[in-house]
Amino acid sequence: MKVVIVGGVAGGMSAATRLRRLDESADIVVFERGPEVSYANCGLPYYIGGTIADRSSLLLQTPASLHRRFRLDVRVQHEVTAIDRAAKRVEVTDLTSGVRTTATYDKLILAPGATPRRPEPLSAIPTVSLRTVADADFIHAALDQPGARVIVVGAGYTGLEAVENLVARGAHVALLQRGAQLLSPLDPEMAAPITEAVRSHGVDVRLGVTIDRVEGARAILSDGDSIRAELIVDAAGVVPETALARRAGLRIGRTEGIWVDASHRTSDPDVFAVGDGVEKSDLIGGDAALVAMAGLANRHGRMVADVIAGRADAARPAVATGIVSVFGIAAAKVGWSEKQLQAAGQAYYAVHVHPGSHAGYYPGAQALAMKLLADPAFDRILGAQIVGRQGVDKRIDVIATAIQAGLPAAELAHLELAYAPQFGSAKDPVNILGYVAENTRAGITPTIQWHELEETQAAGATLIDVRTAGEFAAGAIPGAINVPLDELRDRASELLREPLIVHCQVGLRGHLATRILTQLGGDVVNLDGGYRTWSAGMRSRLDADDADRSVRAAAA
Repeated sequence: MKVVIVGGVAGGMSAATRLRRLDESADIVVFERGPEVSYANCGLPYYIGGTIADRSSLLLQTPASLHRRFRLDVRVQHEVTAIDRAAKRVEVTDLTSGVRTTATYDKLILAPGATPRRPEPLSAIPTVSLRTVADADFIHAALDQPGARVIVVGAGYTGLEAVENLVARGAHVALLQRGAQLLSPLDPEMAAPITEAVRSHGVDVRLGVTIDRVEGARAILSDGDSIRAELIVDAAGVVPETALARRAGLRIGRTEGIWVDASHRTSDPDVFAVGDGVEKSDLIGGDAALVAMAGLANRHGRMVADVIAGRADAARPAVATGIVSVFGIAAAKVGWSEKQLQAAGQAYYAVHVHPGSHAGYYPGAQALAMKLLADPAFDRILGAQIVGRQGVDKRIDVIATAIQAGLPAAELAHLELAYAPQFGSAKDPVNILGYVAENTRAGITPTIQWHELEETQAAGATLIDVRTAGEFAAGAIPGAINVPLDELRDRASELLREPLIVHCQVGLRGHLATRILTQLGGDVVNLDGGYRTWSAGMRSRLDADDADRSVRAAAA
């Protein structure tokens, strides 16, 4: 059996090496148009910043090492330009010599990846994406001049990693984001700490703007302002690389990715496709989605090899678990955001908590901001987001596992997780999410969200701040009346004559206040996540207003 693989990074190489382990007799040929294969593209920003000092450590394999270990015929700088499905043949151009050849196949695997949304340079200012080793080399060399001025376009995972590492190299960085917040997969109140961290490190953050044009060494922005730069890093996102598949007449999905079935066969049963260029199945919405994650690419490459070798297998729907760290703060997400749920008209309830990363009495505990979204009818977990300096990764992984396993939100309270003071608490933050979710869904503690507060106050509800007088003096929500929790029972009679909203710093004392006043006959709701969540939400709203003004200025 002859198998041709187009693309020699994550998905393609996972398919090639797995297939060799299953079939020693297969003739496996890999064509990669770039100069390297099997490189660690997720490590590229950290090579730029100096965390990864040895460039060679990014190159996990070479054509020679792959031939020695796996007897793979790996040809770099060879681009597959056409597929003749009837003849089961591909046309290949050697990019070094220009020589064109053909190769036949029994099975073909496409792993073309994705391409930048803006493939052409913006201008005479050098413009580069951060997707290949050559990209990283170019940026690394450009930073040899101290104090280089760099514009990063796009504030997603890659853009933020680029910003952090450019700052580490001493660059002056401006970060441009088309939307109203950084890290748009997150909900605005969850992204606010990331924005603060980026700004606190001297980054010039511009929201609601794009580069309109370049004049000389200055980028002219859509709002009319301009920024001088020696380099532009384009991290504005990617789109599936489907040109080869389209020319071959393969079906393209609704999301503009290559359509595949559950076993990642394309519309031609002898052609498979994996990686960022391929449409995935989304577990939360049950529909097609684009999910560009290295873990999925590797997993699906392995699965396709199994299928070709005669082992029945199918891809599991994706939950899009992702994490990024910038200036010491990690932000992670799994499943859908509140924004996505609202756009889809999906019923949900939300829970915010702010527990410590480990036991508070053990030195070094850091606060986590955690958000859980669940279906009120069946308590199905729809998504989660976590932001903090410690313990973010392991908590998001627990919740991702719970989603895959179909655990209801309330069951998070009953998970038996590892505990020692330096690692967690007897009630782990994930357990606390489960407790609060159960109270919220059952109506034990009715809640409202930070973005619903103004409307609820306008409807006549009185806001009661149950924090201490000192906390209240340090910062309070407009219109709030301070009645510390320990005084609440004694002053309940003066409060129970009208609907009440109660809140504390993070939600726990607000929960206690809600239970006290409800049992005394009050009409009470708790402000979910307390003052801390409201503050983050309002900071994000101010940023959104600034972004909106930028967009209006551009339109004018």
